This record gives sequence, structure tokens and C-alpha cells, in this order.
Amino acid sequence: MTRKLGWLLLVMAWSAMASATGHSGQVSGYVRSAQGTAQMGAAVEVSKLGSEDIFRAFTDTKGYFTLPSLAPGKYTVKVTAPSFLPSVTQNLALQSGARLVMNITLNTLFEAVTLLPERKKATDDQDDWKWTLRSMANRPILRVVDGTPSLVSEGKTTDPTHATVSFIAGPQSAGFGSGGDYGTSFNWEQSIFAGGTFSFAGNVAGGSGGDPGGVVRASYKHEMADGTSPEVSLVARRVTSPDFGFRSQSLESIEATAANTTRLMQSLEVNYGAALQAIQFAGKESAFRPFASVDWHFTPNTVIEYRYATTVPNMRNLKGYDTAPADFSESDPRVTLLNGRGEVESASHHELSVSQRYGKNSIQVAIYADHITNTELLGLGNVADMEANALPDVFGGTFSYNGGTFSANGMRIVFERKLPHDVTATLDYAFGGVLDLDGQNIAWNEIRNLLEEHRTHAITAKVTGTVPGSRTRWIASYRWMNGTAITPVDLFNVSAGQADPFLNVFVRQPLPHNHLIPGKMEAVVDVRNLLAQGYIPVISPDGGTVYLVQSARSVRGGVSFTF
Repeated sequence: MTRKLGWLLLVMAWSAMASATGHSGQVSGYVRSAQGTAQMGAAVEVSKLGSEDIFRAFTDTKGYFTLPSLAPGKYTVKVTAPSFLPSVTQNLALQSGARLVMNITLNTLFEAVTLLPERKKATDDQDDWKWTLRSMANRPILRVVDGTPSLVSEGKTTDPTHATVSFIAGPQSAGFGSGGDYGTSFNWEQSIFAGGTFSFAGNVAGGSGGDPGGVVRASYKHEMADGTSPEVSLVARRVTSPDFGFRSQSLESIEATAANTTRLMQSLEVNYGAALQAIQFAGKESAFRPFASVDWHFTPNTVIEYRYATTVPNMRNLKGYDTAPADFSESDPRVTLLNGRGEVESASHHELSVSQRYGKNSIQVAIYADHITNTELLGLGNVADMEANALPDVFGGTFSYNGGTFSANGMRIVFERKLPHDVTATLDYAFGGVLDLDGQNIAWNEIRNLLEEHRTHAITAKVTGTVPGSRTRWIASYRWMNGTAITPVDLFNVSAGQADPFLNVFVRQPLPHNHLIPGKMEAVVDVRNLLAQGYIPVISPDGGTVYLVQSARSVRGGVSFTF
């Protein structure tokens, strides 16, 4: 009897010890916006320190999530949702049998109120927002350290109003529609209502070559409680044309765009929309431009995307221009002349890509197919006395030429590596179709007959970074091709490996200023095709020489004020 009682006490003591040390815990909570709106579909990821175990959940219609059966220990909780800054809570201590309830508030960029003065050593957690939406975007990360929210960023925003004014000199040399010898860009954004942002941006350009032209863009975007992000915009554009013959009129266009981003399933994000354009230039034209992309987050580190586009993408925001839609050279429509009549470029782009992240490395593999009608080619030289198939830029000495119909397909491999000291290195390999001229000493009137399609290789090396202390942001890139071409390989590339052809340098340097000038002042220098490579000569009717190029050499610089 005594022996049985001893065994019973031993079993009871062992059970009590196991109960005291082995009870699992639970983490639950609510995810809301700064206005208190529940965020459905927010992704919650809980990882245990010192372990590779990761637990995931998504919030319901009330913004609620729960993660049961968690072992005792310290955890990191990450919450991400479309259009919000990701929230990261570190060193969350979970005791045995404890049930922790969290109230997590997601903020937009304008709602974040505390910023770190200097970016510390990068961690993989800091890349979640960039990885989730678009690798080319530079977005800050909201973090929680010891219960205090702070924003890792290079700027500072404590007001729902944000404005930028830039004064830029130097022609863009990008064909018809380029900016002038000098220009003024502006961008004003205002947070209104709950989760809404109104923006008004524009650019006015002028020079000795012609009358000023300009483009203005007004848009409104609203972040809905269910995670959708509808946006509407209206763009009006006027471009100065040469003052001779039938071309002595300006291009005028109006574009209305509606877009939306939504989550169909917990791991499926869809962006879709369309633009309707009305264009007047040597005749009247209208165009309908749909676009869409579907992102399937197969795993937290794997994204499969299908993208459809009908216009060549605007990549100026990659170089730090906050007012990308107001940039002349890459704003729609792309217009050329054909036998004296204005023709609008129309495109169809299909792309399927798989992106994978491994710690500080990421790789993307993509295949694509393009079809373009009235392809806009870039030329350099004086074409004032030529036939009605060249449309000059009145400022930069370049012109646009109609290259007819062009089809291409190909593939792309991009490798990106984050290096110490806030430096990122990217290597891009592409193989696909391009347009080229067959022969040498080609006469002007033979260009269209001698244009041919062939396939070629292109390799791009790009390095970006920020200099500590001076906070100088810089981008240096070189794109090599194994032969001549008039159009770039992979024209619709919007990956991290995208770069202009040949050697390019971009620098954005904060400048010291006194209290008499509010806001932040920066100097901007943008150099394209520094070595003037890739020029294909063509004999003009007067016996001179003009060139067809992928990118004309240009040097631009100016000052930007952010308020």
C-alpha cells in the first residue's frame, strides 16, 4: 500500500511539473488602422526566437486573429496589409499557458509620427513591404521596439500634407514630348477623410526652342477597410511641336484612369484598371489602355505574378522623382508621324514571373511576349527638312520615328543582393527580340524597308546605395548588348534589374539650408548614356548624318524642395 501511494504521488508530481512547464500559450488580437477601422485580410506572422518555426494567420472581417498552441518563449510578431507600413513587434514574451491579446495599429506613411534619424544595419525584416508589393519601390518600415513605434526612413513626415517642388535644367533628349531646356515640377499630397489621399502633380517645361508645354495630374486614392485600394486620376498634357508646315500644332491629350487593388484570397492580390485617352495631333485619336497584374504569394518568400500592360512603363520614380507621372519623356501618349499623320503607339505585354527570396538575396525568373504597333523609335539629329515621317523634339535635338509593327518575346533572370552599408547590387540578364537596321550607309528613305527583328542578349549591372553621413543617394548602372539594336531588350521590364541602356549615373544629394527655407532641399544630377554608345548612323537627304539610338546622351540637374 505504501509503495502504491508513493508511485501515485510521484506520478502526480511529474504531471504537475509537466503541466507547469508544458502548457501552450496563445497570441491573439485585433488589427486596425489609425482611424480604428478593422483590417480584414492582414497577414500575421509569428516566429519564435532561436527557432525556424513560423506560425501564420489572417485577420477576419473584424480584424481579429488568433494563433493557439504556441510553446513558451520569446516571439517576433509581424503584421502586413496592402497600403500600410508593416508593423514588427520584437521580443514578445509568452509564458506557459498565457493568453496574450494584442491591439495592433497599422499606419500609412503620412500617419507615422516617429522616425529614426539614421538607418541602422539592415535586417531581413525591414524588407517585407518592399518584397510584398514591388521590388523597385522604396518604402519605409514601421517597427515596434520595446513598445515604442518608430519608422525607419531617410526623411521625416509629421504632417498629413506633403509637397515637393523641383527646378530642373537640361533637355531630356528623349524624342518628341521631351521636357524643355528647363522645367518646374511639383507634387502636392493631402490625406483626407479616413484612409484617403488626394494628390496634384505637374510639370511645366520651356526653352529657346519653342513655347512652354506642360502636364498636370490629379488623383484620389482610398484605402478601404477590406483591403481594397481604388484610385481614380485625370491627366491633361500639352506638348509643343515644331513650328513648320503641317506640324505647327501642339499635341493635346486628356487621360482618365481608374484602378483598384484587392485581395481575392488570403494569398492572392489583384491589381487592375484601365485608362481612356483622347488625343489631338495632326488628327484626332482615342485609345483604351487596360492593365492588370495578379500576385500569388505561394509562400512568404515566393511570389508568382502575371502582368498585362498596354503602355511602356514609366520608370522615373525608380530614380527618386516623386512626381513620376509629371515627367515629360515617359508620359503617355507616345506619338509619331507616318506620312504626315499622327499615329499613337499601342502595345500588348504579357509576362509571367516567379520571384524567390533567400535572406538578403532575391532572384526572379520571367518570360514575356510583346506586340507593339506604331513603335516609337528614338533618333538624334536635325530632321527639319526631311519628309513627313520624323517628329522632332523642339528642345533636345532628338526626334521620334515610326518603326511600324514589332513583336518580341524573351526571358529575364534578375539577381539582387543586399550588401553592408545600405548598398544593393543587382545583375539582370535578358534575352529577347529587338529592332535593328540591316546594312550600313543606309539612306533615310530606306529605313522602314531595312528594319528587321532579331534576338540578342543584354546584361545589366546596377549598384545603388546611400552614403552614410552625407545621405547621398546614388544609382550607377551599365547595360551591355552583344550587338547593335534600336530598341532595348525587355522593353517592359519593371523588376529591380531595370536600367536605361549603357552607362548611367543618378545622384540625389541633401543640401544644408537655414530656417528661412522651410522643408528639405536636395540637388539632383541625372546622366544617361554618358559614353554616347549605340548610335546607328543614317544618311539624311541633304547628305548629312542622323542617328537612331536606344538612348541619347543627356545631362540634367536641378534642385528639389520638399515641404
